[in-house]
Amino acid sequence: MSGVVTLGETMALLTPGDRLVAGSALGVGIGGAESNVAIGLARLGHDVTWISRVGDDDLGTAVVREIRAEGVRVLAERDPDAPTGIMLKEMRDGRPRRVRYYRSASAAARWTPEDLDPVAGEIEAARVLHLTGITPALGSGPLAVVRRAVAVARAAGTEVVLDVNHRRALWTDERARTVLTGLLSGVDVVLAGTDEAALLLDRPAGDDDPDRGAELAVALTGLGPATAVVKLGELGAVVAGPDGPVHVPTGPVDVVDAVGAGDAFVAGFLAERLGGAPLWDQLALGNACGGAVCRVRGDWEGLPTRADLARPERSGAVVR
Repeated sequence: MSGVVTLGETMALLTPGDRLVAGSALGVGIGGAESNVAIGLARLGHDVTWISRVGDDDLGTAVVREIRAEGVRVLAERDPDAPTGIMLKEMRDGRPRRVRYYRSASAAARWTPEDLDPVAGEIEAARVLHLTGITPALGSGPLAVVRRAVAVARAAGTEVVLDVNHRRALWTDERARTVLTGLLSGVDVVLAGTDEAALLLDRPAGDDDPDRGAELAVALTGLGPATAVVKLGELGAVVAGPDGPVHVPTGPVDVVDAVGAGDAFVAGFLAERLGGAPLWDQLALGNACGGAVCRVRGDWEGLPTRADLARPERSGAVVR
C-alpha cells in the first residue's frame, strides 16, 4: 500500500530535434501529469502508486518500465484492443512550442468504473488520492472512473487532491467548468493556476498577482475544498486554508523548459503535506521542485531528490 495513489493516463512522448520533417530522428520518452507527480514523490522518498491503462504494445511496455524504474508502484491494465496514447512535442529552436495529442482512442480513453474494482483497496488504504482535470476530459468513461475513485476515497477517509491541469485541446472551457466544479464537493485540496482558478469561478483571466491569487484561492474554498492553492509561476504560490491566505514567493530561476513545472510543484507540495509540515513549507517545497524542473529540458527528468535540493547550486551560489 502507498501513501499516495495517483490515477491517470501516461503517453509515449515523441520529440524531434527541431522541426518534424521526413527523415527526422525522434526521441522517445513518456509524458503524463499524474506519473510526473508520482515520480516526483518517489524521488522525494515517498511510497506512491500509479493506476492507469495502457495498450498491450511496445509503447505501453516502455511507459510501464520507465515509471517502475523510478521507484513507483505501477498498477496498469494492458488493453489488447486499444493502443497506448501518443504525445508529440513540436519544437522550435530547441524549445517546445506546441504539444499534440493522439489519445482519443487510447487504452486510457476506454477506462470504465468497473476497471477500478481490482484496485479500489489501494485507494482505500492510501493517505492521499491525487487526480487531475485531464482524466475526466478524456471521455465519459474516464470521467466516471474519476467520480468512482473520489467516492471510494471519501468513504475510506482518504484525502482527495485535485490539480485542475486544464487542457483546452481536450474539452471546452464551459464543459471543464461544469465537470470540475461538480467534482469539487468531494475534493479536500484543489490546486490551480490563476487562469484555471478564474475559469472554475467563471471570472475573467488576469495577471499572476499575489493579491489576486489570494482572492481566487479563498473563492475556490467556497466551492467545497478546505484548502485551495493558486500557482503564480515565477511569483510563487498562494494557499487559502483555515487560517486565511498565505503567499509564499519563489526565487529566480533560469528557465530552460517550463513544461512539467506545475506537476513538480504538486509533488513537492504533497511531499511536505505527507510529512505534516505547515502550509508555508508545503508551498515552499512545491516552489523549489517547480524551479528545479524548469532548469532541465524534459517534463519530469529534472524532478529533484532531497539531496538535489540541498545542493548549493540550486540556490544560485557558486561552487568553488
